[in-house]
Amino acid sequence: MAAPNVYGHSPLAETGAVMNHFGPPSLSDVIPDWMTAEHSTGTSIIAVEFDGGVVIGADTRTSTGAYVANRVSDKLTRVTDRIYCCRSGSASDTQAIADIVTYHVGLYEMVMGEPAKVETAANIFRELCYNHRDQLVAGIICAGWDRHNGGQVYMVPLGGMLMRQPVAMGGSGSTYLYGYVDANYKPGMTKEECLSFVTKAISLAIVRDGSSGGVIRLGVITKDGVERKVLTGDEIPQFYQG
Repeated sequence: MAAPNVYGHSPLAETGAVMNHFGPPSLSDVIPDWMTAEHSTGTSIIAVEFDGGVVIGADTRTSTGAYVANRVSDKLTRVTDRIYCCRSGSASDTQAIADIVTYHVGLYEMVMGEPAKVETAANIFRELCYNHRDQLVAGIICAGWDRHNGGQVYMVPLGGMLMRQPVAMGGSGSTYLYGYVDANYKPGMTKEECLSFVTKAISLAIVRDGSSGGVIRLGVITKDGVERKVLTGDEIPQFYQG
């Protein structure tokens, strides 16, 4: 082994055999984590059936790691005039799935010459999420109205299972809502009761869940189409004073 020289360095260093420890920093040292993290709709979404249609609701926060990338994103995505989906998980995954389902449902309606059933759209969501379950992070609620079965809500959680439920919720904020839903949901609620129920649920999730926030987007889907509403500022219910 070569002896150190008088300056305390090995001669190998002078020949370049030893790596220079004073090189430029790697990109991971200068680029914040949030700039490379996946855009996530770590979120709160909910849908409820009532006699004549469904009510859907969501918060509007899209995050990239700990950074809020969008405060007013729209997680209620149109599939047809009477079918919408609520998106949670990876923003890019859910946007791509919604676009693909919209294409397939549009093609189906052109071939069949009639509006698609909500169940048909939900099954396309299920097939995509199940077939690509190892590559996708997507939790979907497909909700809408058709003349065959009226208002319907279908849950497609991570992994691609399909369930019809009178009330469904998803996203990180949903973990704070099970007690509220169990205590306040009742079958046969009116449209106005469902709107109040969904509004309060999203408000509670926004208060407790760090990945949920922004404003509240609501939608009411009936045989006449969809009514959209945004609640901001003082319109969002407050349950306590901090």
